[in-house]
Amino acid sequence: MPVTSLKDEILALKRERDAIILVHNYQLPEIQDIADLCGDSLELSRAAATMEGKVIVFCGVDFMAETAAILSPEKTVLLPAPDACCPMAQMISAEELRFARARNPDAAVVCYVNTTAEVKAESDICCTSSNAIKVVNSVEQDRVIFVPDRNLGRYAARFTKKEVLPWEGFCIVHDQITPAQVATARQAHPGAVLLVHPECRPEIIDLADHVASTSGIIKYVCTSPKQEFIIGTEVGILHRLTKECPGKKCYPLSQASVCRNMKKTDLTTVRDALQTLRPRITVPEAIADRARRAIERMLALP
Repeated sequence: MPVTSLKDEILALKRERDAIILVHNYQLPEIQDIADLCGDSLELSRAAATMEGKVIVFCGVDFMAETAAILSPEKTVLLPAPDACCPMAQMISAEELRFARARNPDAAVVCYVNTTAEVKAESDICCTSSNAIKVVNSVEQDRVIFVPDRNLGRYAARFTKKEVLPWEGFCIVHDQITPAQVATARQAHPGAVLLVHPECRPEIIDLADHVASTSGIIKYVCTSPKQEFIIGTEVGILHRLTKECPGKKCYPLSQASVCRNMKKTDLTTVRDALQTLRPRITVPEAIADRARRAIERMLALP
């Protein structure tokens, strides 16, 4: 079916179902174009908790839809691509986290939103890449178990006096970015500002001009007087940069920075989800109640 016809069908179904479409910045361009909100994990978490609509269509990966279901248990939450998972979220289990807590009883647990509901339920507070530093500094304890992203944990540790104990998880996209790729991009675009995501390795952080979440990168590019930028994150962000920062030149740090799970959602799967109200994401109440506390503590921070 032509793209235009699919989009028209989706918009009609969205009205019929009283649905909102939440889309992560890494999604395919045509999916970003049908969004009610396109954003990073923090923006989408807030939207899931506050936006009106009986149905949430979450165009992202599994933990994002779980978070929406936790925050809005009265709504129908759909994940159009049910096999769109986050490998990082699978790098820690609730049982492993309970073991880590038992070994460090004096430490707070800060869990990245890129985790399962079960892990969130075992945590004190959640964070995203845009507020990790604020969250770490907000807890009372002097020691923090940070799960599961070692790179984000080490980045947050640079901005706190607390002892941060990072788990050994990582993003398979950002963790593969190398100093050699940075050198190549700098040589190709010598006047460009290098912006990277805090999920990158520490040696990449050290080479960057600015570090930010996806929405933070977009804001920086749009407001900067500079005209050229090297973008060190998943390439899906380039579509929003082109739309929202016209006239600016943005180059991917690595063309290989592609999250295949983020690309599993297409217009057909969105249309089918709205037609059938499946696949529906639910979280058992006992887990959701505990996980919700950790998420809401994060959302309550100014």
